[in-house]
Amino acid sequence: MTNVLLVKANNRPDGISTKMYNTFMESIKDTNEMNVRVFDVFEEDMPYFGQDLFNAFGKMQNEEELSDVERRILAAKQKAMDAVSEADVLVFAFPLWNLTIPAALQTFIDYVYSAGFTFKYDATGNLVQLMPEKKVILLNARGGLYSAPEMAPMEMSYNYMQNVFNGVFGMEIIENVIIEGHNANPQQAEAIIAEGLTRVQAVAQRLIAQHA
Repeated sequence: MTNVLLVKANNRPDGISTKMYNTFMESIKDTNEMNVRVFDVFEEDMPYFGQDLFNAFGKMQNEEELSDVERRILAAKQKAMDAVSEADVLVFAFPLWNLTIPAALQTFIDYVYSAGFTFKYDATGNLVQLMPEKKVILLNARGGLYSAPEMAPMEMSYNYMQNVFNGVFGMEIIENVIIEGHNANPQQAEAIIAEGLTRVQAVAQRLIAQHA
């Protein structure tokens, strides 16, 4: 049985990456070959990564009582790490917001971007990727045309996800679907979105076929 972690990173009901998530979920929901777990980063209790977490680590070492936020952030971090550990395939449906990813998705990544868990350094200081056996599918939506050469340097959502999950963690990105330009070309928006969602369906079907 293949374990699939489907990370939903848009809480807008009419968001295009929400439609991508819904399309992917609808395409795989009835398969018996995969165990699908949904992790909605907007629904989870995930305090921001910061000093509260480091305070919690220090208190745990000294066996001191944790505050409420410290207990919450430790539990949230562990839940995210467990979800990644259990997954064979990770699927992310996420938008480009203000040139980057949503803060809630960034928090999820901050929780699992952990030395000794997803990567480490060897004795000479070189990065060692710790999760090369895991596969990743990226489903990204962006209203502008960021594949255009003049816009590509500004795109920090898909590129960031690729750099983290493949470049640092060592996971193989096996599929991607990017829907873009629907806001820049409103007259073509319906066709652009429909074509992209068809590609999302195809990705889901290929995943099912690979694990049948």
